[in-house]
Amino acid sequence: MTLIADDPTSAQLVSTDPRDGSQVGSWPVADQAAVDRAVAAARDAAEWWHAQGFAGRKRHLQAWKTEITEGAHALADVISRETGKPSGDALLEVVLTLTHLDWASKEAHKVLRRTKVPSGLANINQSASVGYEPYGVVGVIGPWNYPFYTPMGSISYALSAGNAIVFKPSELTPATAKWIEDAWNRAVPGHPVFSVVVGDGATGAALVHAGVDKIAFTGSPGTARKVMAACAERLTPIVVEAGGKDAMIVAADADLDAAVGFAVFGGMGNAGQTCAGVERVFVEASVHDEFLSRLAKAAAKLHPGPGASDSYGPMTLARQSDIVARQLDEAIARGATAVVGGPDSVADGYVGPVVLRDVPADCAVSREETFGPVLVVDRVADLDEAVRRTNDTDYGLTASIFTKDLAKGRALAARLKVGAVTVNSVLGFAGIPSLPFGGRGDSGFGRIHGADGLREFSVVKSVAVQTRKPMLDLLTMDRSEKDMRMTEKVLHLLHGRRGKH
Repeated sequence: MTLIADDPTSAQLVSTDPRDGSQVGSWPVADQAAVDRAVAAARDAAEWWHAQGFAGRKRHLQAWKTEITEGAHALADVISRETGKPSGDALLEVVLTLTHLDWASKEAHKVLRRTKVPSGLANINQSASVGYEPYGVVGVIGPWNYPFYTPMGSISYALSAGNAIVFKPSELTPATAKWIEDAWNRAVPGHPVFSVVVGDGATGAALVHAGVDKIAFTGSPGTARKVMAACAERLTPIVVEAGGKDAMIVAADADLDAAVGFAVFGGMGNAGQTCAGVERVFVEASVHDEFLSRLAKAAAKLHPGPGASDSYGPMTLARQSDIVARQLDEAIARGATAVVGGPDSVADGYVGPVVLRDVPADCAVSREETFGPVLVVDRVADLDEAVRRTNDTDYGLTASIFTKDLAKGRALAARLKVGAVTVNSVLGFAGIPSLPFGGRGDSGFGRIHGADGLREFSVVKSVAVQTRKPMLDLLTMDRSEKDMRMTEKVLHLLHGRRGKH
């Protein structure tokens, strides 16, 4: 990414391929005025979009899905060029994303339609119902590591709920966002229900200040706090996904080969640039050495590079290599052992696979998000220690558990302070659209995906309709003594000791 500007009104953002520096594309940087125009257009379009109803929105979203499906390889190529990830990984990202778009568009009416709820004996004269309405315009600020899958987790569900979207992608991946916008305009021409504003952090700040009705943000906890502070000025609600320090627990009875395979995938896929992957591994003592030996052999086979056949690509954000290097240097200096790789693995924009053991628990590589292909493997005396250490972090996004005893796996999952848990897999929830996704602590709050994701982008509205006169006329300034005496009897009947039986 490069910003080119002779003056503020002509700034251009240039997207480049991190593998070779070649230009992917360039777009004008949206300043506050441009963002305001986009939000105003979206607000007008939102009225039309809301009026389409669930059936109409489903039809348009399915048409958009078809446009993306037919161009899936072209989109995957753009994703690959902007992020440096292998084309196969980029295509997988497209496939997983469309699963969510399909589900959200089809299920929105079931989740959000107005539904009658019980009124209770005391209010039998009232017909009560709950329904959900769109906020209006939702601003989405997306990341660069999964530039299609992650922001579409908000976009798909917010659109299905009836909102218009103004999307500010990462400054590293604007071409992906513009490709999606072009697909929208082909599927739903003339209606800017979904639009993109390109730029850096200043453009994101402009979107927050443009009067949108909700913000969906994905990024670091530090940036999330700044965005939240800006949202607080207008009391703009926000949903935040802010990364993780995800742990894997390997029980003594686990299938070690399966655990190793998923540890490598979760920790080193996409060059480790995955919020919900694996960064820490806690292994019961009796199988620790065997697990570590197998993991070392599997990780050592990986080879980063620019080619389609390479295991993974470069660090998309160049300065992330410096963070990885600093964490490795500190850990080694304090007595950790690099079983695979080490500080020399960071070179020329790439980070080779790294497996560490004997890392002091207070090292940055054990406490802070690394966002690189680095796994820290720790021996634990038992599963209670594994749970305690998994929870001993400010993050709380996801975790994984490996055991052949599924009942034990579910019991352990219940004890982990995270938003999602997989048993005997990693990222198993990512392709299940009915499962909500989100974290706690420094990993953020709110949910995307699933019914909770649809409701996240909706305003709940309760309606009570009085269908006949009440038995007791209490909502008046002229309550009768008779009605009050009867009210007291009802009070004891419903809520007193006799009522409890």
